[in-house]
Amino acid sequence: MKTTRNTIGTFAMIALATICGLAQTPQTTISTDYDAALARKLGADDMGMRQYVMCFLKTGPLRVNDPAKRTELMKGHFSMINRLAGEGKLILAGPFVEGGEFRGIYLFDVKTVDEAKKLTETDPSIKEGYFRVEFIKWYGSAALIEVNNTHKKIEKPKLPNAPR
Repeated sequence: MKTTRNTIGTFAMIALATICGLAQTPQTTISTDYDAALARKLGADDMGMRQYVMCFLKTGPLRVNDPAKRTELMKGHFSMINRLAGEGKLILAGPFVEGGEFRGIYLFDVKTVDEAKKLTETDPSIKEGYFRVEFIKWYGSAALIEVNNTHKKIEKPKLPNAPR
């Protein structure tokens, strides 16, 4: 009986040591999905990443109680978003849900914060103070460049003059 217990104990220790050793062996799997032409097209570095400028839209000092004025500001806001997305300068934009003073985000395909600031100066909701903005350089996946092209394929068509 003692010999059986020693054999089982020895086997268990060898198995545990083997498992621990395998868990610490680095994986050397190489991805075969790499597409050098796509990486170049998207401006990706060796990690598939690139630099952007992120902009946080926050509640500004302007309070708008007039629905017509708010509609006018938002029309200009969405017009700027669509124009910059069409030009390839705006990679993504959207509102925060329950963000408090943080109202939304822009991600720009530009190199400097100054370039991004100039782009936001064309947004009437920012110019008039309905939103205020903060900028930061951000390093993320180069694949984000493709978001707008993909989004066009999944967004249902809108009727002309339909509210956004």
